[in-house]
Amino acid sequence: MKKSVFAFGAFVAVALVSCSKKDSTEPMPVGTGEVAIINVLSQNGVAQEDTLVFKAKAPQGSTFNWTVNGKGTTATDSIFKFVSTDMGEHIIAVTASTNNKKVSSQTSVTVYGKYKYGTFILNEGNMTTENGSLIFISPKGVITDSAYFKANGTQLGNVAQDLFISNNKIYIISQNGKKNAVGDAFSNDGLLVVANAETLKKVAAYNDELAALSWPTHVAVLNEENVIIRDNNGLYRFNPITKALTFIKGSRSAAKLTLAVSNNKIFAAAGSKVYVVEPNKDTLTYALDMKGSVSGVVRASDGNIWVSTTGSPAKISKINFRDYSLIKANDIITGSVSAGFGATPGITAKGDTLYFSGAGTKIYRHVFSMGATEFMADAKTVVQNANIVYNNIAVHPVTGEVYLNTMKAYGRDYLTNNISVFNFNNKDILSANYKDHTKFPAGIFFTESFN
Repeated sequence: MKKSVFAFGAFVAVALVSCSKKDSTEPMPVGTGEVAIINVLSQNGVAQEDTLVFKAKAPQGSTFNWTVNGKGTTATDSIFKFVSTDMGEHIIAVTASTNNKKVSSQTSVTVYGKYKYGTFILNEGNMTTENGSLIFISPKGVITDSAYFKANGTQLGNVAQDLFISNNKIYIISQNGKKNAVGDAFSNDGLLVVANAETLKKVAAYNDELAALSWPTHVAVLNEENVIIRDNNGLYRFNPITKALTFIKGSRSAAKLTLAVSNNKIFAAAGSKVYVVEPNKDTLTYALDMKGSVSGVVRASDGNIWVSTTGSPAKISKINFRDYSLIKANDIITGSVSAGFGATPGITAKGDTLYFSGAGTKIYRHVFSMGATEFMADAKTVVQNANIVYNNIAVHPVTGEVYLNTMKAYGRDYLTNNISVFNFNNKDILSANYKDHTKFPAGIFFTESFN
């Protein structure tokens, strides 16, 4: 693992995501009589393989016996470090013995899947020589390469393009599936892979059912029977239960850009329009004319839709998700909201604040309510070998940190690369930098974005 020394500070705030809503900000003693359990980290939930620390508070001279789920002595010190790979609720108990007297206390903790909270980077891989792969960065900043392969022992499809999380399942679409760019057969799980979102264990894979697709690039999910897939022809509705693949009439020209989902509707860029798709419908619900080339469609935190358009001037607009009316449009005269050559939106948003870079290294911030845009940083000045941006920046919906994938050059130099994390509230804006992990990164995905 080649991880920058900056990484720790970037994720102190993110680590709070691992806590349940019942967590307090102070250690919590739990117990009766003369012994209590202090939850040192004040977390009631923990990811697989992560550690929680408990401390027994008891009279001086006590000896201790810790158990988990009533099984055996697991520790005899006053400090107990809990680590587990078994998901679900666990009962942690301690018995303190002093002066021939024994008193006990217990508390509970929930273990959830290793990949439930965090950040995914999806790699296309080299289209002629390797399959796609999945990188995971935990809230504590620990990076895991080839996470899907490590969970299953099998590979994602060739040229992985997009992922979506819904109902505790992760859907990953690949452009070529079981063949590479020149038609050679590859050993992998194929075009559409569905896995458990917490463990990445494969649930299903679809190939022959999707044979009619031409270079699929994006996926979004409305429910178990409405998986929307974009390819070179437009939008399709796939039903994993019946295996039916149905073209959505009127959806030709759907752009190679991330699909936004809000209030059980799909919003898709298509030239100067934004298409709207609803579940169980095989025709478009609506086509909104934005009167400019759409470079990004993103769900806003209030359920409405952000739309970026290029032109003179470029604009960021907010659209009502109910009636598709324009709420407000701001002109963008500084920086670029272009999506570039990639397949990710030209804008990214946290609340009322949007970021864009025009698929370049110069990052801009736009506060929509104020109509104000400002230059934030040029990654080239703080990140070594940040020469080529591969797909667009993304802002974490909780921490507000901005992630950027860059590489030195094409050819073999694509192996010299960075996943850079910027915190513009700190003097040292580069809060983390992970070197040499990506292989043509298709996008940055935060699990919290799919809540």
